[in-house]
Amino acid sequence: MKNAMWIALIFVFLSAGCVDGKTPDGKVILTLSTPDPDGSSITEAAKEFAKQLAENSKGEIEVKVYPNGSLYGGDPSAGVKQLSAGGLDMLTLTASLYANFNPEFTILSIPYLFKDLAQYKEYINSSYGDGLLESLDTLGINGLTFWNRSFRKITSSVRPINSPEDLKGIKLRVLNNALWVEYFQAAGAITTPMAFGEVYSALQLNTVDGQENPIDIPWSSKFYEVQKYLSHTDHITDAWIVGFNKEKFNKLSKKHQDIIASTAKEMQDWKFDYDLKMDKEIEGKLVDAGMIINDVSPANKAKFTTISRTLYPKFKELVQNDELFDKTIELVK
Repeated sequence: MKNAMWIALIFVFLSAGCVDGKTPDGKVILTLSTPDPDGSSITEAAKEFAKQLAENSKGEIEVKVYPNGSLYGGDPSAGVKQLSAGGLDMLTLTASLYANFNPEFTILSIPYLFKDLAQYKEYINSSYGDGLLESLDTLGINGLTFWNRSFRKITSSVRPINSPEDLKGIKLRVLNNALWVEYFQAAGAITTPMAFGEVYSALQLNTVDGQENPIDIPWSSKFYEVQKYLSHTDHITDAWIVGFNKEKFNKLSKKHQDIIASTAKEMQDWKFDYDLKMDKEIEGKLVDAGMIINDVSPANKAKFTTISRTLYPKFKELVQNDELFDKTIELVK
């Protein structure tokens, strides 16, 4: 109840003296919510986006960034609903979470489907990616663009994960997404879907033994304090969706719409390069903090890949679009 009151007060403060997000002098003030902490890749990208918008609009567009899901209580599904209803101006969330609203987004997270981030980037910028973004219109959301995300790693307090055999009996926190659950159960893990805000405590209390995320998350969320091993499984990649409430976007001037849309797309290259650089730096920091990092051999990655391919019929059902699934498989071969 108290959290709800504080959130309401924040929005009252932000809207004071504004009409439809504009101050009397015509300046546009917007909020941008991210799910991860300060220092995380997505929050740093959001801050850079805000900076570039201010520069490109000559100060006419001001964006306030709120990390950690603070404006939507840390519940991603609630965040999408608030964005759809206009309670949020802008929101960055992973595409896999939008699969709860449109199953076709599942295609972006098929384990070991894409050979590298360059191929993934090409796919999200294709007509297939455009079609997924356009589907958000039905939710009242303008999908401005995709930003890439690094391949995901597995961390554990029990042992390094070099092969599917190492996952046997591991209690693994996963996204509340059927694809994650299906894949990791097939690989031998005991899956525990859980909201991200609960993960650190669950790791600390040994409610779960491990989790999986891009490498910036164990650093920015301090999982190194409660996890010993990080394994370069590189099992799934994903994309961030930069979403804007459609009604609010349509109320902006054509000039401001163009600046926001073009700047969001230009940020994709910035985010791609930033992650390549920072992932290497973060790995060194995790080692310094006491984590043991292990690479996974091509032979063992092939074992993980085989598990994914045996699940293609199930994944196809989850996508709920046979043509999209078949054409994607053919395209990325």
